[in-house]
Amino acid sequence: MRKFLSVTVFSGLLAVVKMGAGFLIAKVVAIYTGPAGIAMLGQLQSFTNMLTGLAGSPVGNGVVRYTAENYQEGYQKCQPWWSAGIQCVIVITSIIIPVLLLLSHNLSKWLFGSDAYTYVIIITALMLPFSTLGTLCNSIINGQQNYKRYIALGAISVVISTIVMILFVYYGNLRGALLALSIQNGCIGLILLASSIRQEWFKFLTITRKVNRERIKDISNYVVIAIVTALGLPLALIGVRKILVAYVGWDGTGEWQAVWKISEAYLAVLSIALSTYFLPKLSTLKNSVEIQKEVFSTLKIVFPVALFLAICVFIFKDLALKILFTESFYKARELFLVQLIGDIVKICSWVLAFPMLSRGKTNWLISTEVIFSLSLVIFTWLFVMKFGVHGANYAFLLNYSIYFITMVIGLPRFTR
Repeated sequence: MRKFLSVTVFSGLLAVVKMGAGFLIAKVVAIYTGPAGIAMLGQLQSFTNMLTGLAGSPVGNGVVRYTAENYQEGYQKCQPWWSAGIQCVIVITSIIIPVLLLLSHNLSKWLFGSDAYTYVIIITALMLPFSTLGTLCNSIINGQQNYKRYIALGAISVVISTIVMILFVYYGNLRGALLALSIQNGCIGLILLASSIRQEWFKFLTITRKVNRERIKDISNYVVIAIVTALGLPLALIGVRKILVAYVGWDGTGEWQAVWKISEAYLAVLSIALSTYFLPKLSTLKNSVEIQKEVFSTLKIVFPVALFLAICVFIFKDLALKILFTESFYKARELFLVQLIGDIVKICSWVLAFPMLSRGKTNWLISTEVIFSLSLVIFTWLFVMKFGVHGANYAFLLNYSIYFITMVIGLPRFTR
């Protein structure tokens, strides 16, 4: 646990950098575009997360797991999984990019209610190869449990991409913000690639090596999981925003998005620590009893930290809205309480769900992701009709409460 706390501290530093960058961008966007701009940026953020998750699925958590299990025996031992991941990426991106280019007009209308942002979809598609390279480098570094390098590169990427975003917003307003977001992941990928070229492990990356079918199968299990995950929550959030826009308009949706943005930022302290330390750690444990012991030990740390952070956010919510956004977001203060309670349930649920990922429990991961993504949209639709914008927060809390109970009941099966 001492190592987890150490990683949490370093992750906290990265989270602070990300938090500051995210809030700085939100402030600039709020000033130049208002609540509607924040809501539209949220739509594009969900869309880009979905695409990068899809394209990078073969070189994500699967590469983390098999690197963590084998790197101490030499990079040559890891190479088959790396090569399998790269070859799968080539196949997936060669399908996704042409589809996005052909449907860019329709996708712009679906996301923003206008075809004026077709160019954003096109640029996002063209950036996918670079973002997947970044995902690959990140996964290999994470799998080696080289936490300091992982976190340092994350911080550098955030700083550079933030500067680009602010310049684009300043000179291009909403269009500039959307354009910057469309190239952001690609820029981060290039930074990670440039920083990794001289690393010893980099020379073992190849697309020409003949890959064993078993290694393709190993990676494919995680591809399926990652694709469902990449589609699940981002699509659900797009659906939630579309429901909110239909019932409360873009401005009301922007107020909800502001609270969601603050939640994402402070939870990053824990989510980064979990993805950096927890997944590689669980991947090295083979015994069900050891895995469950690690899960509950981690939960004992995560819960009080999440509770403390949520209380701090609630106490300083007015100040946060004033500093981070503008006066037009003041109504958002009423949305915090239920959202913050839901955040605590959500992060605790994630701790319980990680064994599904580390053990490659494909069926469980896919079924829970699909069911709870759909239920979030359904609950939102039902509650927003009755409670307005507050309904989205009620739906969020209810959905993750049910998810938490499901994870508690299913944990013994996840760890077998």
